[in-house]
Parts: sequence; structure tokens; C-alpha cells
Amino acid sequence: MITRMSSLFLRTLREDPADAEVPSHRLLVRAGYVRRAAPGGYSWLPLGLRVLRNIERVVREEMDAIGAQEIQFPALLPKEPYEATGRWSEYGDTVFRLKDRKGADYLLGPTHEELFTLTVKGEYSSYKDYPVMLYQVQTKYRDEARPRAGVLRGREFVMKDSYSFDLDDEGLAASYQKHRDAYIKIFDRLGLDYAIVAATSGAMGGSASEEFLATAESGEDTYVRSTASGYAANVEAVVTPAPPARDLAGLPEAQVHHTPDTPTIETLVDFLNGAGMGREFTAADTLKNVLVKTRTPGEKEWTLLGVGVPGDREVDMKRLEAALEPAEVALVEEADFTANPFLVKGYIGPGALQANGIRFLVDPRIVTGTAWVTGADKSDHHVVDLVCGRDFTPDGTVEAAEVREGDASPDGQGTLVAARGIEIGHIFQLGRKYADAFELDALGPDAKPVRITMGSYGIGVSRLVAAIAEQHHDELGLVWPRAVTPADVHLVVAGKDDSVFEGGERIAAELSQRGVSVLFDDRTVSPGVKFADAELIGVPTIVVVGKGLAKGVVEVKDRASGERTEVDVDAVVEHLTGLVRG
Repeated sequence: MITRMSSLFLRTLREDPADAEVPSHRLLVRAGYVRRAAPGGYSWLPLGLRVLRNIERVVREEMDAIGAQEIQFPALLPKEPYEATGRWSEYGDTVFRLKDRKGADYLLGPTHEELFTLTVKGEYSSYKDYPVMLYQVQTKYRDEARPRAGVLRGREFVMKDSYSFDLDDEGLAASYQKHRDAYIKIFDRLGLDYAIVAATSGAMGGSASEEFLATAESGEDTYVRSTASGYAANVEAVVTPAPPARDLAGLPEAQVHHTPDTPTIETLVDFLNGAGMGREFTAADTLKNVLVKTRTPGEKEWTLLGVGVPGDREVDMKRLEAALEPAEVALVEEADFTANPFLVKGYIGPGALQANGIRFLVDPRIVTGTAWVTGADKSDHHVVDLVCGRDFTPDGTVEAAEVREGDASPDGQGTLVAARGIEIGHIFQLGRKYADAFELDALGPDAKPVRITMGSYGIGVSRLVAAIAEQHHDELGLVWPRAVTPADVHLVVAGKDDSVFEGGERIAAELSQRGVSVLFDDRTVSPGVKFADAELIGVPTIVVVGKGLAKGVVEVKDRASGERTEVDVDAVVEHLTGLVRG
């Protein structure tokens, strides 16, 4: 196939788009792959659509290879199935809701567990029908509050979602492993550097859950890994090792101290260390009590919640939200303090919270027998040696404190180091949440019903375009891996002589006959413009037919390494075909 740039629907840009925050957004727009249509919505232009379709092809090939079968559901979905699972309300404001002319409620599908489950229930009834794996590649919709970074986080995006249906947990584990292996093959073929990390299941439900994160500084996900083992997890899924409980006997009594002008941990520690108490205090000796408010989906009223963490750590709102999902979480406002005068800003302690029926959850490090300096629920006062399990009893634990480099690895081996990544895939062992909601059963060999167990597996197909661009670019432009490039060879004619154009035409035709796709720059613009566009567009092999043709050679450039090679014109087709075929 030959694509002539003189007629290609393409306009490259020399300046970065004003709203571009990350390299992939900047380069995909500048190179003419995508164009913004609305906040969080992008049009795919011809070259961009080719890259997207190439990624889809790789995904389909590996899904088909594990025996999954492709189907297609509508994006416009009725309310009732999502009400049955509770997700009509759980999704909150992230779902696009609409009514038809008769007033019936619909949504634009963010994900399709309900439809997959109902479809299998409608078609299959016997244990002999199972196991089965189904998938689709389809546009999804989520009303992101802050769409950003081009196609990395949009309101409309292409996703591959697949589902496994098995008779027992052993079957589910096997289906999960098949998908995990397929994802590794997919991301390896796409040339990505990625990590597989433990993750939370969130609104999806289920037990085992892993994310595939493409390593990138622009990634929104932070993950950690151990320096001494294979442990790796999204920070939202890190489980804090709890120290053993301590004996309460012999611990000093709690004492309230006047601590003027100490509303922060820093000012409190400075005051205590200057008060002559006979010991040194650090922020880790203090208990920081943060007030938030929560509400479950569908509710209008907020409920106060106290969260206690060691004072040397901040509350990570993403970790807290993940721990409390599907509840919505927000920081308290001034009006909340006014409405609850027992909350003394800067001096909140467990006493007032529990005396007033406020649920109080603490970090796992706060165990029985640990003593803390914390607010005394009175302005300019703190209590020293307040002991957990003696002076206050939390209502439970919560993973809310920030995870830091140097923390002990939860598996007990080594310490944690952090990195950032882009979520490109997520796999779940859902279990029977959706099968229970819709009573998805198979009649077993003993004529008794067997409740089906499910797995759910997603890949962000359109996001992969940006993730690959984040990892494969340089200061000049994109550098596509061979598996996804919009063309195999970018052929540039640099010269005004008819013989040069004729030479380029001949090479392009012969490559096309060999099954090599060619992006042929036959435009009547300067060589400088052509060379700049070739670097920007990012086809992995650039061929320049120019003044060297008079000597019987053309120049072949490797876009990734920058290496240039002069090749005899009579051998160049064979040479390029070998490069493309690998």
C-alpha cells in the first residue's frame, strides 16, 4: 500500500497545542494523529486511526489465541441491569445518563459486566457449555471531572473488555492466568516497558486484581516495588504491616498539657521538645486526626469520619477513597466545624469524636499499647501518652496514610521504591458478584444448579496509543515501534529532478508489491519541511531518495537510533523488506 502525502488528509503543526501537558498529547496533535473535538473527546485522523487499528489487531490476535470470542454490545444501555447490581447509583457523576423520548432512563456504557452476564444467562444453561470467554473492542464513556493529557484520560475512549465464565474457582484461576499471559504477550509485542502490580478492585468488586502499568513520568498512578523481592503494588493497594500489640501494664498515664499556638504537627513537636519533658519527641510520636465526610452513592447527606494516622505522614486521599469505595469522600469545610462545635480545629482528638458518635478509623500502625501525643479537644491543649486500647478504642483500621520510599515492603523483604505509570490493563477475579445479581447458573451433571464464577479483564486500547508515544519519542518527534507504526517505510523524495521522483516512485511501487506499506512524501515542499515531518511522524524507517541517486545509492535512516546507511538503489527494496519483516 502506498499513501501519498500530497493527498493524505494531514496537517502537521510546528507549535505545541496550548493545552498540551504531556509529550504524547503534544506530539500526537502536532503530527496530525488526533484533533480535539471537545473536552475529553478526540477525533482520530487517518494516521492516528492506523495506529489505533494496529493496536486493536494485536489485541484481537492474542485474545483469539486463548480461545476468547469477540462480540459487540451497544454503548447505549438501559438503566435496569445497572440498578440490579447497584452500579446505577455507585457510579455517581461519572456516568453519562440520558432519557429517551418516552422518559426511559439510559446510560452510555462505562463498562459491560451486566450485559455480558445477561447475555450468557440467555444463551447457556448446561455445565457442558462452560467455560467460555467473550470480549469486545468498543468505545466507552465516563464523565471524567478533569479530562486531561489528550487521549490518556478522556470521556470517550476505546477499550477491550473481556469476561470469563467458569463453573468453579479453579476454572476462574485458569482463565485469569490465560488472560494474564495474553496481556504479557500483547504489551511485549507493542514494545512497552511495563510493570505488573497488585491493585484494588474498586467498584468492579471481586478478589484478585492486578494492573499493568506502562512506566512513564507522566503517569497518574504511583506504584511501589520491593528492592529485595518481586513485590509490586499500586500505592492504593499497599497493605501496611501492623506491628504486634504491646502490653498495657506499666504504661504512664495520659496527661493533658497546655500547648499554646501548636495547631500543626511541626509546631507541636517544637513545643514539646522545648518544654523540658525529659524525652525527645518526633512527628512519628504524634497522632494526626483528619476529618473527612463520606456519603454512599445515591445519598444526599454527608457523614463525618475521623481518620487517624501517625503525625509524620499525610493522608493520601486516593488511598482513602480506594479503601472506602464506593463511598464518596470529601474534606470537611468551615461550615462543618461551625455545625459541630466539639471539633476544635488543630486540636482534634479521639475523645470528642467517639463521644459524639463520629466513626474513627486509624492506620494499621496504631495498635493496642501504642502511646501517642494528640489533640485534647480543647484549643491550645494536647494529651501526651494517650494509649490505644486503654484510653481510646478505634472503630477499625483504614489504609489512608501515604506510602513512602524506604518503607518496609509488606512481604517483609527489602524496602519500597516508587515509580509512576500509566494504567494500560487491569485484570480481576470478579467471583460471583454479577452472577448472584442475575442468578447466572448452569445445570450440573447431578441436575443441581451451579453458580457461575466470573473474571473481568480490560485493556485501554486508545490509551495505549498515548502510552506508547510517551515511551517512544525524542526531541524531534514520535518513534513508533514496528508493530503499531502507521507505515512500514517513510519514503522522502528530496530533489527537483524528474529522475529523483521517478526513482522514488519505482521504489515505492516495488515495496508495495512486496507487502510493505509506504508513506510516500511526494509533496512539492522543501526538503527541510519533509525531513522535519518525517522525524515528527515517527515511522521507524526513513528512506531519502535524493542527490545520491546519481551515484546509484539512497539513504536509509533508522528513526530510533538515528543511524544512516547508504544502500545501493538496486538492493534497497530487498534491504527494506528485510528490515520490515525482522
